[in-house]
Amino acid sequence: MSDNSFPTSGPGRPKDPAKRKAILEAAKNLFLRNGYDGSSMDAIAAEAGVSKLTVYSHFTDKETLFSAAVKAKCEEQLPELLFELPAGADIESVLLNIGRSFHQLINSRESLELHRVMVALATQDPKLSRMFYEAGPLQILREMTGLLGQAHLAGKLRIEHPQNAADHFFCLIKGGHNFRLLMGCGSALEGDEAERHVKEVVELFVKAYAP
Repeated sequence: MSDNSFPTSGPGRPKDPAKRKAILEAAKNLFLRNGYDGSSMDAIAAEAGVSKLTVYSHFTDKETLFSAAVKAKCEEQLPELLFELPAGADIESVLLNIGRSFHQLINSRESLELHRVMVALATQDPKLSRMFYEAGPLQILREMTGLLGQAHLAGKLRIEHPQNAADHFFCLIKGGHNFRLLMGCGSALEGDEAERHVKEVVELFVKAYAP
């Protein structure tokens, strides 16, 4: 499934963050355009404008690079700071910010295309699908679970099973329209319509888990 092992560079000069970013961008573009198997490390290096050795010095193999690309995409839309709950923070405002960012992420062209690729590969390459899940959706679920646990301890919400509640929240944000998008049977909610949807979900969620 992955490229053959390639020797990585040893200790030396610090790795260039600009090159790492270029490699991740190239990987995201090619994985979406050509699929996982159709995207070689040589092609990713060429797309990023770096050598193959440089790619391997940052990422030891294609699986590692794929996981990093998925994680980077999620962190662009849902940085860890979104899941913090400062003392005195309004829980509805925190949930609204998370809901807006998650809604934008899952309905983006990149996310939809990547999900379609993973569904297509689910029976052929379950290991790759698992890598995608652990690098992206599972990380977001864990961050949300932690936040809801904090909200419970702070008395802002009453949630005995934070992971279940996190699942509920994200499923509500997705709604039926995300499934229709994946099937190519609709268009993404945007502007006021998207904002109204997220606010309705947060209102429902807060009422369900009110102290």
